Amino acid sequence: MFKFKRKTILFLVMSLLMSSALLGCTEKESATTPKEGTEKAEKSITLSWPRDIGTMNPHAYNPSQLIAQSMIYEPLISYKEGGKLAPHLAESWSISKDGKEYTFKLRQNVKFSDGTPFNAAIVKKNFDAVMKNPKLHSWLGVINVLDKTEAVNDLTFKMTLKKPYYPTLQDLSLVRPVRFLGEAGFPDDGDTSKGVKKPVGTGPWMLTDYKKDEYAVFTRNPNYWRESPKIEKVTIKIIPDAETRVMAFEKGELDLIYGEGVISMDSFNQLKESGKYVTGLSQPVGTRSLLLNTSNEKLADLKVRLALQHGFNKQAMVEGITHGLEEKADNILSKNFPYTNIEAEPIEYNVDKATAYLEEAGWKLPPGKTVREKNGQPLELELIYDKTDPIQKAMAETIQAEWTTIGVKLNITGVELTVQIKRRKAGEFDLDFWYNYGAPYDPHSFINVVAEKGWGVSEAHSRLPMKQELDQQVNDALASTDETKRQELYGSILKTLQEQSVIVPVSYIKKTVVYQKTVKDFIFPANRDEHPFYGIDTNK
Repeated sequence: MFKFKRKTILFLVMSLLMSSALLGCTEKESATTPKEGTEKAEKSITLSWPRDIGTMNPHAYNPSQLIAQSMIYEPLISYKEGGKLAPHLAESWSISKDGKEYTFKLRQNVKFSDGTPFNAAIVKKNFDAVMKNPKLHSWLGVINVLDKTEAVNDLTFKMTLKKPYYPTLQDLSLVRPVRFLGEAGFPDDGDTSKGVKKPVGTGPWMLTDYKKDEYAVFTRNPNYWRESPKIEKVTIKIIPDAETRVMAFEKGELDLIYGEGVISMDSFNQLKESGKYVTGLSQPVGTRSLLLNTSNEKLADLKVRLALQHGFNKQAMVEGITHGLEEKADNILSKNFPYTNIEAEPIEYNVDKATAYLEEAGWKLPPGKTVREKNGQPLELELIYDKTDPIQKAMAETIQAEWTTIGVKLNITGVELTVQIKRRKAGEFDLDFWYNYGAPYDPHSFINVVAEKGWGVSEAHSRLPMKQELDQQVNDALASTDETKRQELYGSILKTLQEQSVIVPVSYIKKTVVYQKTVKDFIFPANRDEHPFYGIDTNK
């Protein structure tokens, strides 16, 4: 019995000691651990995008997406509202009297996201990487005239041109290909056309998590040289289908739907009219056009091109599909760009004129048939479109239906954007949806791509009788230092392009945005391709 009592007392003492120890730990823990609900919530937003963000190579094009590239990589000069050019990674610049030398003073104390310094040497290395593949970037005028670059000292970079090129600074404000990769991102041979080791930039964001075709997560760059963004994390979910995006947004899985053609106009208006969300439209950012390939014998005839343009009701189509949120376009470039204020006679919807043009061109409608023929060949064409773009799809279907009334059989084919671009560059299309580049590219990049081979647009104009003269006018305009002469050249070039109808303007397009009411301070960027996230805040 004594043994039992002794054991019991010992057990009670040990239990008391353990309880005291546990109590001490608990008190200590409660003193150092914040109470539940007192932690500051991470500020983040989630949006959708129709396709994977790509490899995040600053010197490459599709499949890398501009919105994501601009989050990581920055330019020497930034493009602001009204076409103003402002210092960015370069704090100032000077231009020689002959217009050939550009000297940039770089901003001090700028670092890449891995902490390495941004300086003239790395600027030159990036330019060298781009210039290893000039054909890849020949659409951009400054690449074609760049002679040499020099790191004068740690914070001075100089570029010398072969000849004057007036839009040099505008070209340097673009999202690609002249933005800057850190040393750690370069492949061993320095040729970024083959890929990059990792995306290292000076921008406000870093790519920190990624699963191809599913999502990409960006977090703030801790070494960013400007004030940090208000939000700490941006998640981009890859949702190819427009209606699925809307459903995810309504369920609260997305904070934001933003971009061009990322949501049907029906859905946009429904969300707007619900009163539950905030919606917005940008100023016109470009022209939605049809590109007609004159290397196709049928489309080499101006009468056929004019007939096709007269053969669909552009006004009704644009209003019906976009519900008035886009405007019918009569000019291939809207008049809010420099040098584009030209008067163009609209080619209005007129079935009788369309029919007359086709008859004059020798395309006859055989008895009992619905498709015109010439020399035993049917007037049959194919229009390709981006299958993730609901507006392109709806317009393709409308044009297909309307052209049946003038005896034209139009086959429409939805393809991935990468395939669409590949086919355009290879000239493997009859008709294609095409957009001018918008700010800050135009009008200089627009006329350059009309003259410069390799992108499908120059080749689409190849059968024009005045193509050689047109190309010379483009070269003269881009090199001109005489403002009056430059205006005259632009007027002549744009007038010729309007009359030849290889590019058929359809509508002036705008970016759309729909966001939850927890999102604040959204502003459309002045540069069409820049991301809009730097100034955004959220109170969720």
